[in-house]
Amino acid sequence: MTKNSAQLELSKEAMQAYGYQVVDAIVNHHCTQNDQLPVALGSREEMDSLFLEEAPEQGSNHEDVLQFVLEKVMTNSTNMSHPKSYSFVPGPSNYVSVMADALATGYNIFSGGWVASPAAAELEIITIQWLLKIFGFPSKKGGGIFTSGGSMANLTALTTARKVKCGQDFSKAVIYLSDQAHSSNIKAIRVLGFKKEQIRIIPTDIEFKFAVNKLKNCIAKDRLEGLQPFCLIATSGTTNTGTVDPLEELSKICKKEDIWFHIDGAYGAAAILSKSGKALMKGIEKADSLTVDPHKWFFQPYEMGCLLVRNHKHLSQTFTEKPEYLRDIEGNTSEINFYDHGIQLTRRFRALKFYMSIKTFGLKAFRKAISYNISLAEKVEDHLRGSQHWEVVFPATLAVINFRYHPIGKRYTAQQLDKINQYISEQVVASRKALLVTTVLHGQVVLRMCLINPRTTLNDVLDTLKLCEHFANALLAPSSVEN
Repeated sequence: MTKNSAQLELSKEAMQAYGYQVVDAIVNHHCTQNDQLPVALGSREEMDSLFLEEAPEQGSNHEDVLQFVLEKVMTNSTNMSHPKSYSFVPGPSNYVSVMADALATGYNIFSGGWVASPAAAELEIITIQWLLKIFGFPSKKGGGIFTSGGSMANLTALTTARKVKCGQDFSKAVIYLSDQAHSSNIKAIRVLGFKKEQIRIIPTDIEFKFAVNKLKNCIAKDRLEGLQPFCLIATSGTTNTGTVDPLEELSKICKKEDIWFHIDGAYGAAAILSKSGKALMKGIEKADSLTVDPHKWFFQPYEMGCLLVRNHKHLSQTFTEKPEYLRDIEGNTSEINFYDHGIQLTRRFRALKFYMSIKTFGLKAFRKAISYNISLAEKVEDHLRGSQHWEVVFPATLAVINFRYHPIGKRYTAQQLDKINQYISEQVVASRKALLVTTVLHGQVVLRMCLINPRTTLNDVLDTLKLCEHFANALLAPSSVEN
C-alpha cells in the first residue's frame, strides 16, 4: 500500500491511481450535479453514527478511506453549486479553478512572502491589478490582498481604517453602517475591541438603502459630543435584497467629513462587469477600501475573498511586523510580501484559481454569465407578477428576488401569511429538491432567491415554484390554516 508509511507516502503507482479516482469523482460530480438532490440533511446523532470514533492507531487501505469519504461525506454535504441552490449567496464555482486549487495544494505553495514563491506573489499582484482596473481604483497607488472570504476582508479593511484614521487611540472613534450591512462587519467591529456605544446602525429607507439624511444628522450629533467619526461601511449588493447603497452620495459625505469609506461588495460588486450592474455601481471607485468575494459572483470555489485599497501603503503600514526570523527575506520594495498586507502569515495560493479561470474563459465569459444571472432574476419577477399565487415583495435587484405566496382573492392575516411562507420553505428544504429559505422584509416572512449560478435555468426556477405551490395547497386544504 505504501512506499514508506513512516514518511506518509504512497508509491508512485498508488498515487497515480488514487489521483485518477479523485479526479474522476470530481468530474462525475460536476457532470451529474444537476440530477442530484442539492440539499443534505442530517442530525448530530446521525452524523455521529457515521463518523464518531477514536483516532485510529493503525492505518487503513487508502482506497477504502477514499470510498468511504465519497459515499458518506460528500453525499452528506449540501451542494451550493447546484442549479436549485438559491439560498444565502450560492457558490457556483468552476472546474478550472477547482483544478487550480488542487495544483496549489498539491505543490503545497506558501504564498506569504516573495522569497518563498515569487511566482505566487507575482500572480497575486497581477490579479489584484486586474481587479483594481475593473473597479476603477488607481493602478499605481492601489493595492489589495486575497483573503479567506468577505469576513476576513472586512476585518482587514476596518483594522486598516482604524490605524489610518485613529492611530493608537480609538476611544472616541465612531463607525457607521446600515441595518442591512452584513453581519461580518459587526463581528469585525467586535473583534477590534469597539464598544457597543461606538457603533451607529443607521436605518435604511423603504428601498433598504442607507438613509443619507439620518446619517448626516448622526455624524453631526457625534461631532458635537466630541466624538470622532472615522469609518462608514456602505454595501454594494445587500444579502437580503441585492440593494446598492447611494455610493456616490456617501463618498461625498466621507470626503467632507474625513471619514474612511469602506464598501462591502462581497456579494454584489462583481455585477460591475454587466452593463446594468455598472450603472448601479457608480461611486464604487471612490472607496478607500472595497471587499469583493470571488467565491461568490466571480465563480471561484471556496475559499476566496479579496480586499482592494486605494493606497497600498495603508496595508503595509498597518500590518508589517519585522521579527528576526523574517529579516533575510524582506526583499526590495517592488517584491511584495503579502503577509505584510494582511493578518495571515501563512497563506495558501489563492490567486492561482482566479488567474487560471480568467485566462481560460476570459472576462467576456464572466460578463455574459453575470448579465445572464441579472436577466434571469428579472424574468422570474415577470413570472411572479403574472401569477395569481405570488406577490413580489422586493423587485429583482442584482439577481436577488424576494417574494411570498399570497394568492389573489384569498384573505389571510399577516400571521397566517408568515406561517404559509415559512411552511413552504421548510417543506421544500425537507424534500431536498431545492435550497430555498426565508428572510424578513418590512416585518414579513418572505422567500428569497439568489440566482447567481450561470447553470440555473428559468425552468429550474419554475419547477421550484410549482413545488412551492404544491406544499402551499397541501397546507391550505380546509382547516389547515389556523384562524
